[in-house]
Amino acid sequence: MMIPLKSNDIYGNWATLLLPINKDDAINYTKLEEEIDILISMKVNGIYSNGTAGEFYTQTEEEFDSVSNLLAEKCNAAGMPFQIGCSHMSPQLSLARLKRVIALKPSAVQIILPDWFPLSMPEIMSFLQRMAEAADPIGLVLYNPPHAKKRLTPEDFYQIKQAGIPLVGCKMPGGDKDWYASMKKLVPELSLFVPGHHLATGISLGAHGAYSNVACLHPLAAQKWYETMLLDNEKALELEGRIQFFMNNYIVPYITDKSFSNQAVDKLLAAIGGWTDMDTRLRWPYRWIDEAEISLLRKSCQNILPEFF
Repeated sequence: MMIPLKSNDIYGNWATLLLPINKDDAINYTKLEEEIDILISMKVNGIYSNGTAGEFYTQTEEEFDSVSNLLAEKCNAAGMPFQIGCSHMSPQLSLARLKRVIALKPSAVQIILPDWFPLSMPEIMSFLQRMAEAADPIGLVLYNPPHAKKRLTPEDFYQIKQAGIPLVGCKMPGGDKDWYASMKKLVPELSLFVPGHHLATGISLGAHGAYSNVACLHPLAAQKWYETMLLDNEKALELEGRIQFFMNNYIVPYITDKSFSNQAVDKLLAAIGGWTDMDTRLRWPYRWIDEAEISLLRKSCQNILPEFF
């Protein structure tokens, strides 16, 4: 049974749980179970469920419970740190999800801000305070993605801290050197996670880890890359440059030019890496990327990032 993680315990390469979808739009729990086993065997720093790539916004409450129970059962048995995403666009449903997962003893829980209409800072404080009280003694990690209606600044996180709300971590888009310096000055106790393909730079500026899109491509390679950062960041930065080259030239155009979602790209990366028996299918109504494109992308990826194969 896992012990709740403090902020300084939350670091490194955390792999997201991708949601396997059948042709009838149902969740394939057999493949999900196999995926969890693979991630545990790769000894990543942790596993988290129901982020964007976990398609939390499509799940019924029964499905949410099934995914959460399966992850908790396997991770608790293996001693693998895990976080359960209790996010929902509705604050009431997010709170209800959080209350149900406490018994599963996750290492931490992830939440988003309610997302139908942007919250004011007093409303954010009210939301986070109630969620923290319900989660205690399990810590809260706030996921504030680039597409959130309310984008939080370092000063906002400082206000949250001053209000006595005990966040243990956050997942952010990152920023420039001044942004990192502000986060380090204002909320140094917070576990700061940034996008996976910027992690080597982030670590050098004060980040602690990534809930990683690079781990979608290959969790074990992403883990080895993170461990390189701790020993030889110059070498890790060279690999980061090639990772960003591949992402910017071969993956990002699916979002910017072809209007696919981030979660479609995450599943595409997993298919390119080939570490899991899962196709690129998303749940209705989101479009996914045709698997016919994978072989050519894989060849390009192998040339640019041989470490991932």
